[in-house]
Amino acid sequence: MKKYFQFDKLFFWLSVALVVIGIFVFLSASFSAFGDAAKFKGILFNQFVLGLGGGIILFFIMLRFPIEFLRKYALAIYGLGLVLLILVFVPHIGFAHGGARRWLNLGPLSFQSVEFAKFAVIIYLAAWLSVVKAKIVNISQGLVPFGIIMGIVGALLLAQPDTDSFLIILVTGVVMYILAGAKWRDIGIMLAIGIIAGGSLLVMRPYLMARIKDFIDPSRDALGSSYQVQQQLIAIGSGKLTGRGFGQGIQKFQYLPEPLGDSIFSVAGEEFGFLGLLVIILVYVMFFFRGIWIANRIKDPFGKLLVIGIVGLIVFQSFLNIASATAVFPLGGLPLIFISHGGTALAFAIGAIGIVLNISRTQQKESTIFKK
Repeated sequence: MKKYFQFDKLFFWLSVALVVIGIFVFLSASFSAFGDAAKFKGILFNQFVLGLGGGIILFFIMLRFPIEFLRKYALAIYGLGLVLLILVFVPHIGFAHGGARRWLNLGPLSFQSVEFAKFAVIIYLAAWLSVVKAKIVNISQGLVPFGIIMGIVGALLLAQPDTDSFLIILVTGVVMYILAGAKWRDIGIMLAIGIIAGGSLLVMRPYLMARIKDFIDPSRDALGSSYQVQQQLIAIGSGKLTGRGFGQGIQKFQYLPEPLGDSIFSVAGEEFGFLGLLVIILVYVMFFFRGIWIANRIKDPFGKLLVIGIVGLIVFQSFLNIASATAVFPLGGLPLIFISHGGTALAFAIGAIGIVLNISRTQQKESTIFKK
């Protein structure tokens, strides 16, 4: 039993801190649905029973799960992720909400397949990059296969459409690819392709262009496309230094769109103020650097890249949400990991923490964290 818990304690407690913060912020934000008893109970069940409860189960499973299994069956895991993304387009299995097909219907429950796909792609990239090694410098064995791996996922996500999730997966994947030893030539090629593809998306999807315009001028359409940005800033600003207090926020009831989802950081800002938001950001920052510290102490390329991918994805997505809420990045629809509504996202994020701690327990070089 003692060996079971011989993992990186600091990373574990930082993860616990994020989950606990998420519980308090989410509980307060959920008061916005208190008027509808059935909806309120459903939200709490989804977040705390399925998300938190399911995540804790996944955490203990992944804490002892053979990492070698993930490496050996990485392609199958990636394939399963693709199958789940395809299933959202199958009638009576996948269903649409808010203009996007991102959910699978599991009877009384729903499942957002992209949350599994995110980590499936990371696992496969870590396994593939650890095998290709020095051959990554060859375009035919490095850049082309990488483009195919990301391109298939991108095509399925953009068809839903879920541009934001693909952006996070792409950024995480590119970082892993670069750290695996990519040449500057390949980075330049990816940058050029990214600029062309991004420009094409802005032309083909007007709502993305509207986001860019709202980012440049948040006040240009205060009652239309920039309404959410305006209300998010109002909520954060009204919190001032210390906030209105837990549960005392006003914006979440009538004015703030998606207070349980991508606007939840603004709910936290109104109720806990600048100091509360600073604490949240600092915990995410410490979580990131401790994760990189763990990765830096791992000899095995697969374990190292897997930790970087998991920690990177969680932090990249979280800071993109925070940047959107504070108008320093165009508005997106990504949840704040550990805090926003979404049982699937919460469960897989907590399970992924178990993978990181598993690797820190079994693959790190000798460290004082294991000593009394």
